[in-house]
Amino acid sequence: MSSTFLADSEAPIVFLSAKKHFDQLPTNNAKVYAHHLSRAAHWGTRAVLRSVSPESEPIYDLIIGVHRAFASPKTPEEYVLKVNEGAAESVNEQAVTQYLEYASQFLANLGNYKSFGDKKFIPTLPADAFSSIVAATGKDPLKDLYAAISGPLYSTEPGLLGWPESGHLSNYYPHSEKTITKEEVEAVNSFLASKGIMPENTRVTKDSDEKFIVHVASAKTTNETGYYPDEILKLANGAIIVFRFGDHSKEFAEIVKHMEAAKKVAANDTQSEMIEFYRESFDTGSMNAHKKSQIMWVKDIGPQVESNIGFIETYRDPSGVRGEWEGLVAMVNQERTANFATLVNNASSLIPHLPWDLFYEKDKFVPPDFTSLEVLTFAGSGCPAGINIPNYDDVRLNVGFKNVSLGNVLNAEPKKPKKEEKISFINSSLQDKYRKWRGEAFEVQVGLHELLGHGTGKLLQETSPGEFNFDKDAHPEIKTYYGPGETWGSLFGAVAGSFEECRAELVALFLILSKPKEVLPIFDIKEEDFEDVKLISTVLMARAGIVGLEFWDPSSKKWGQPHMQARFGIFKSLYRAGVVTLKHTESDYDDLELEVDPTKLDNEAVEALKDFLHNLHVYKTTANVKEGTAFFNEMTEVTEEFAKFRDVVLKKKLPRKQLIQANTFLNCDEVEVREYEESEIGMIQSFAEREI
Repeated sequence: MSSTFLADSEAPIVFLSAKKHFDQLPTNNAKVYAHHLSRAAHWGTRAVLRSVSPESEPIYDLIIGVHRAFASPKTPEEYVLKVNEGAAESVNEQAVTQYLEYASQFLANLGNYKSFGDKKFIPTLPADAFSSIVAATGKDPLKDLYAAISGPLYSTEPGLLGWPESGHLSNYYPHSEKTITKEEVEAVNSFLASKGIMPENTRVTKDSDEKFIVHVASAKTTNETGYYPDEILKLANGAIIVFRFGDHSKEFAEIVKHMEAAKKVAANDTQSEMIEFYRESFDTGSMNAHKKSQIMWVKDIGPQVESNIGFIETYRDPSGVRGEWEGLVAMVNQERTANFATLVNNASSLIPHLPWDLFYEKDKFVPPDFTSLEVLTFAGSGCPAGINIPNYDDVRLNVGFKNVSLGNVLNAEPKKPKKEEKISFINSSLQDKYRKWRGEAFEVQVGLHELLGHGTGKLLQETSPGEFNFDKDAHPEIKTYYGPGETWGSLFGAVAGSFEECRAELVALFLILSKPKEVLPIFDIKEEDFEDVKLISTVLMARAGIVGLEFWDPSSKKWGQPHMQARFGIFKSLYRAGVVTLKHTESDYDDLELEVDPTKLDNEAVEALKDFLHNLHVYKTTANVKEGTAFFNEMTEVTEEFAKFRDVVLKKKLPRKQLIQANTFLNCDEVEVREYEESEIGMIQSFAEREI
């Protein structure tokens, strides 16, 4: 068994505290509103589990069932005591610790594949010890459940999420008698797009070579909206597509109830309309209703409680179109938001500094609502540090978008670290400076990434037959563009996510290095610290590219994480420009260190980033899929020059932080916010008390 599949040990666990900001909400209605949205978000948990792997939901039930069977122990010592009270043979403390570490990591990722990297992880404790812990509960249903899933729980095959025909796993395409192929999925996707049907809330199964079933997430189990056709659809090869409603129907019925309750305490008509469209979408499965909810969400400016819920990001679907359930509920951090307001106000003056002609830019930049939030709830497989949504291109272009920075995620650090932190691949002389400035550097990077990275660019399009959103006759050099109904995601497919993340990361680092006087003061960084922040911003990005090799699979040559693929490409461009070098003396690269030449940040680095960014941007705006995909794949290709470092990256990898979230409980009209201990047991308890 490869040790690279084993669950993390001594992972840092951080509680995302937002109670202070929740308590500062000015009205009780706002607190009740936040409670119902939080509950609605968490009711989507099983939709996440079911989209990861067939065994994820039963593993979830097993972990929660064991915890409840032991009457929710509060400490590891109490867990050991409870286990050994019921065990036929003694289970040692180490085995219980390993069980708790696996359970916590599983819950933090909402599945047995890492949310960051899509790689499977399995328990460190031996299977017989796991079995003994389950048996100690004395509950036959739990013992039967473990017996049924112990095989896939410990198996490392498939080891990655991806196309089933390539030996990977995707539960967006649940296994049936025959494995669905990439060609078949893309044919279904194209056909749905031609009918104006958005696939984000669907999964697809292959019933036979002649029949494909599209499962729609909805509370209703019948088609009760005009969004989906009643007739059976036929592909060009004669195969039929049948819609089946009610995927996750039990959970979505609960989501609908909480949406109805939230609507009663909405702060204004805009918010009320948004909630009603959410309710309709989750009740009937209409993605058109969800798009309308996002229009109202953009128009809900400066709410006391910010939220966004639905099948949002499409990174984990190998075809790049089906979304994973996410539910954000958060409160505004007024002080940090003031900084972002300054950034928004300066956006129009910063855009002309980006390395492309204004022809490739929106006719008018509409400043988005940009706030710093303290997360109460982020239901999903992993919580980002910043978000730029909605992802509907036409809504972004015609209505606008919002940027949010998640402050308590950005600054998440454990109160009592389990061991002293040593930053890998960074020289000891730079460790203190790195620790001092990484928080500020990352905050600047996230802000610029979300606002000017994802917020810039015009998709050149034939909006309807013969009608264009650009002067086609005046620009004969434009040979490719988006056709009617085509989107960035539908054309660029699986590469779209990492391509766009790379473009956004490049925008941020390019502006930090080329225009520090314009961007750094916005984040209260003093001029005497500009050079340190520029250096650490570059080190952060380059180091992320190196450690990103963990998420590249040498056998399939597949990247498992779009952000890390993006960052590796940026590292590679800086390496080629001589800005970044890699030093080592050991033959096994155990002393590998990354060095950044500060004297090259103003010129060589800026020029390398400028060239990379210009190419990505023009390829995207002009729908040049062929050349754009080839260019991006070449820039992010892991050649032998870099592949040889992957083993030491794996050897020195640090466990990712696991984030525990509070729960809310409604007692009469009062909302209780319950927080948890920063521990594996605290993580398990937080899920056990949601009762979902």
